[in-house]
Amino acid sequence: MTVVRSSADVHRLLPRWLIVTIIAVLLVIVLGPVLYMLFSSVNSDVSVAAGAFLPTELHLDNYLKVWTTVDLGTGLANSVLICGAVAIVCAFLAVATAYVLVRYEFRGRLSFLRGLLGLQSIPGTLMLLPVFVLFSSTASLLGVQIIGTRWAVFITYLTFALPFSTWVMVTYLRGLPKALEEAARIDGASSWRILTGIVVPLSWPGIVVSGIFAFLLGWNDVLFASVLTNPETRTAAVALQVFGATQEGGAVPLYGQMMAASLICALPVVVLYLVFQRYLVGGLTSGGVK
Repeated sequence: MTVVRSSADVHRLLPRWLIVTIIAVLLVIVLGPVLYMLFSSVNSDVSVAAGAFLPTELHLDNYLKVWTTVDLGTGLANSVLICGAVAIVCAFLAVATAYVLVRYEFRGRLSFLRGLLGLQSIPGTLMLLPVFVLFSSTASLLGVQIIGTRWAVFITYLTFALPFSTWVMVTYLRGLPKALEEAARIDGASSWRILTGIVVPLSWPGIVVSGIFAFLLGWNDVLFASVLTNPETRTAAVALQVFGATQEGGAVPLYGQMMAASLICALPVVVLYLVFQRYLVGGLTSGGVK
């Protein structure tokens, strides 16, 4: 009796039952905390404090109360404004810088590329005090307010996100064929025209990856935002931190509202991934146009 195997079965390294088991375990590990947050956000604070996983009674009003308990609206608005601006500016600065580094030869080019990698090894905690002193000294010299403004956070996030985003675009642009650019130059196109008309349209997956990285760097940051902002300019992450700190000690913490606020703050990132999923897959799995 001849057993007919499909090509997928021939190339499969593990048996099907083991693959299903591994996937199920990974789903439990990933979705377990998310489900706990979701159930806790509609549960009573006493039940959550007692360790209940499933809600004993529904408290959907936690999603309404959190807007008055936490200054979440201002935090979300500041985060979207700052991180969105950082993502857009960083993505297009990265593609322009990477184009120069990939397509032109000049002295110091390799040193600059190595410096981009070296900057990734510097912990952010070591840069907090220098950044604060730099902004404070600049404000005293120019007579303008820097610390406590959105501009301070924007410049800080852009500084830390730009090296990695540039390296992502360098890797991506190396996979783009030079023949398209050479044909455009023969037709009389300038370097600016080639960059905006050929390189940028073909590099959208890489641009999206670098932009989303810059967005997440700012969205998840608490350290710099807690030092460089004030109550009017604080981000959503800082608002959550302040809310969590106020729940320590005393009566039962507002677990339901804390979980609801956390899910609300995570929602924009989820939406961002869903919208740009196609570009993310292309930017992370391919190295340009073949």
